[in-house]
Amino acid sequence: MRVPATSANLGPGFDALGLALALHDQVEVRALGSADVVVDVVGEGAEEVPSGDDHLVVRALRHALDHVGAPQTGLHLTCRNRIPHGRGLGSSAGAVVAGLLAARSLVAEPESLDDAVVLRLATELEGHPDNAAPALLGGATVAWSEGDAVRAARLPVHADVAPVAVVPASRLSTSHARGVLPERVPHGDAAFQAGRAALLVEALGRRPDLLLPATEDRLHQGYRRPVMSESLALVDALRARGVAAVVSGAGPTVLVLARAVGAAASDGSRPTDADEALRQVFGGVMGGWRIVPLAIDAAGATAQILP
Repeated sequence: MRVPATSANLGPGFDALGLALALHDQVEVRALGSADVVVDVVGEGAEEVPSGDDHLVVRALRHALDHVGAPQTGLHLTCRNRIPHGRGLGSSAGAVVAGLLAARSLVAEPESLDDAVVLRLATELEGHPDNAAPALLGGATVAWSEGDAVRAARLPVHADVAPVAVVPASRLSTSHARGVLPERVPHGDAAFQAGRAALLVEALGRRPDLLLPATEDRLHQGYRRPVMSESLALVDALRARGVAAVVSGAGPTVLVLARAVGAAASDGSRPTDADEALRQVFGGVMGGWRIVPLAIDAAGATAQILP
């Protein structure tokens, strides 16, 4: 399995909008004749994540097997992780989607775990579909619930949209970031948010020149300032320079929805309208932050059955 990093919310699209990014975890799953579970991890989280049944890929895989009534099996997982953990780039959603697709590859009737079922099971494990949808489907997505069902649709993305992740050394758990959000918000803020979310769909697909106003948020980022003050200070500094910067998911990574300008360099990278602002803000002193230009992953998670 190959699953992309994702960024959720994108400013005003709280718990609904998401974007798949070309930074991938790779997971190889083999069924064993014994009841053993072995998890080998290389890269991100190698010394931290569980190495047995508590590993998130294993939990998701077993959840899917139970859902379709398939027998459980011993497992050997090899995980090559590149998505940073605890940074708001969808590492947990990637693990969940990888496990669910692994289960699809193991069962006799893979259609019983089609994309609609996988998205619903992923949402049961994740709590919300905003990261799982782009991880599964690729590109930009909007996800929503209809009763017990969870739906998602792909959104068009203009060729000039050039995401840049600005990744800090620090981590923040999603539960902590969500724990500071209020139960209620003013009606005016909710109305503002709805308008900006609608504008963001237009900006992503046809009018990237509108990305700065389209990424304004009043629903979650300001409330999270006490637990990610440096990230919000960076968002403020970049936006003051005309750059569409937002908190990526639950943070603390900052996602810049830049616009590509000019021709691609020999290494395939493209200059963006955010490059100078990033240079000004950091002034050559990164303080543990990393600037990571990323393409949009249009394919989403993929699985290959090995002999």
